[in-house]
This record gives sequence, structure tokens and C-alpha cells, in this order.
Amino acid sequence: MTSLDTRKKQKIFKELTTLQQRDFTFSSGRILGSMCTVPHPIAREIYQQFLETNLGDPELCPGTKEIEKRYIAFISKLLHAPASSAGQIVSGGTEGNITAMWIAKQLSGKKEILLPTSAHFSFQKIASLMDMRLTEVPVTKEYVMDINALKKKIRKTPAAVVGLAGSTELGTIDPLPEISDLCSEEHVFFHVDAAFGGFVIPFLKTLHYKVPAFDFSLKGVSSVSIDSHKMGYAAIPLGTIVIRRKQWLSTISVDSPYISSEKQTGILGTRSGAPVAAAYAIAQYLGFAGYTQMVRSCMDVTRYAQKRIEEIGLNLVVSPTMNVLGVKLKRPGVIVKKLSERGWRVNKVERLSCIRIVMMPQITKQIIDEFIPVLKKTCDEVGEL
Repeated sequence: MTSLDTRKKQKIFKELTTLQQRDFTFSSGRILGSMCTVPHPIAREIYQQFLETNLGDPELCPGTKEIEKRYIAFISKLLHAPASSAGQIVSGGTEGNITAMWIAKQLSGKKEILLPTSAHFSFQKIASLMDMRLTEVPVTKEYVMDINALKKKIRKTPAAVVGLAGSTELGTIDPLPEISDLCSEEHVFFHVDAAFGGFVIPFLKTLHYKVPAFDFSLKGVSSVSIDSHKMGYAAIPLGTIVIRRKQWLSTISVDSPYISSEKQTGILGTRSGAPVAAAYAIAQYLGFAGYTQMVRSCMDVTRYAQKRIEEIGLNLVVSPTMNVLGVKLKRPGVIVKKLSERGWRVNKVERLSCIRIVMMPQITKQIIDEFIPVLKKTCDEVGEL
């Protein structure tokens, strides 16, 4: 490398580093509102190793394709998927939800989706992209889907019903066993959005928390989407959708004559193998016991944060189901802005008049102790306390 090339490289790195310094970072612990996390150190190392792999052309990367197969097997086992099932790697929950509704529409020939008012905004994209109609089902005072309201609306037999295994707003879990039974009786495609909860609920069960079943152990569940870049501790972005019957994938498959596979399923063509390899490495390293311990720690911090928040005179929207807290405020947008100016990032949920705080693996009790005085001071200044 010439001295000119070296200077050019240094200039580029300096520019990028200067811009990056404006970012909030997960490793600082100052991001309290996101459902993403610091990738595990092993994920970082493996990601770099697999940068040039493309799972969209699988015969070029047969080893990485095998890693993908093994990771899908890990997720399928986690979700109690039957032998007839199939998994598809996706970029995250949005793509997983799109894929599920795409299959449901193809199978049924219908366009209506029944979903709780707390459903993720990705379904708005789905309605626009696929000319589908969203019919919202009200939630109860516990912020879960009202099963009685669903019973009245499902009589027209929609294309699909969507249930949440960990809502984005509050981490609440819909009455999924009851919804499963209803969808089974009515022969309706039932998709579970477990983007956040999929890597939490199985371990909560091991820790003896009272949480409902959410996966293929429920006979009415047709598909489940789960994100590894959230509580899976993996690099961004990576998700998986698992469907009950492999043959359903044929409804969204297209011929792919220019690459090594005859058919291609899903939205993306080119797909990096790096996040898949990284996620598989994490799954092998942590295992069920490691994830259980991680969830135990997150829930411990959640209970501690709840206690500290209530000590300063604030209340929660609902008692936490998992490691997500919704803090009631009259002007959440103002609080979010002022906290950001003071170096803390939380998320506002205007619809519920609250801010959302998520106890991801990097959040400790010490970080909560640093945050609470700032939150109190900010709330005092704007008259929230």
C-alpha cells in the first residue's frame, strides 16, 4: 500500500469514526428502549469470518448452507415444531410477518387479517404490499387480545389471525392457547408473532413463570416468527419463520434459473450467511441453559427497575410479563426528548401514553441506578411527579 493509499484510508476511517461517535451504543447501557442488544463477542468474531457468503446461491456456500440448516433445526426444536415443518431464515420480524401473511393469502385466497390493536406496525406494510385488509380486535385491560371479541369477528373466516407472544409495546402475551383452539375449529391460519418473546418465553417456563404456550405445541398454530437479534443475542439482522407444513412454501416459491437452486422461496434473493453463522455459534455456545440464565438475569433487573420506578412515584401501564416495562406519563414525547438530550434513549408509546424500557442483557442494576435519578429529575422539571 502506497503512502497515498494509506492517507486515503486514514481519511475515510476518520470520517466514519467521527460520524459513528454521534451514535448511541448498546454497550454503553444508555439505550434502554430498544429490543436489540449488544451482539455476543462470539457473534462478532464469526460474523467477520463469514462476510463473503451468500445463502441466496447455496451451492456456492455448501458449508454455510449446512450451518443454516442446523440453525433452523435449533429454532424448530425450541418451538416444538413437528417433523412436517419447515423454517426460513429472514431479516427479522417484519419479513417474517410478511412471509406468513403471504402464505396465508395464497392458501386461503382471502385478504382479511384479524389482529390485536397492539400488533406490530409491520402489518400496516403487509396491508399495503399485498392488498390485504386489517381488522383490529380490541385488547383487554391487561393489554392482550380480547378472545370474546375475536370469536365474533372470526365467523367470516379470514385469511389469518395474528397473536402476539410478546407485544412490541409492553411485552404482553395474547391468550394464545384459546386463540389456537378457535383457529383450529374454524380452520383459519394462525400466525404467532414471537419476534421478541420467542427467545424469552421458553426460558421463563423453565424458571417457573406463569406464561402460556405459544408455539407448535398448540395444534392451531400455523407459523411462528422469532428474532435472533433481539433476545437471541445475535448480530443484526436475523430472524426465522417456521411453518407447520413444508409444502406451504411451494405457494410462495418461484423459479430461479440464474443461480444454483431451481426454486427460491421468500422475499430476499441475496442473503448474507454471516448473521446465520453468528447466531448458530451463539446457540451452540449458550445452549438452553445459557439462555435460561440470561433470561433469569434480565427478569431480575426488570423487577429491580420496577421497584425503583415505583419508588419515585411513577406507575406502570401493566405488570410486566417479561423484561419490558411501560411507564405511565402524561407527556411521554417530551420526556423522551429531554432524556435523549441527557444521554439516555427510551422509546415513547404515544398510544398508551407511556415510555417503554426494555431490560436487555447488557442492562444491569447499576445502570438502572444511574438512570433513575435522571428520570426523576426530568419528570420533576415537566410536572410529571
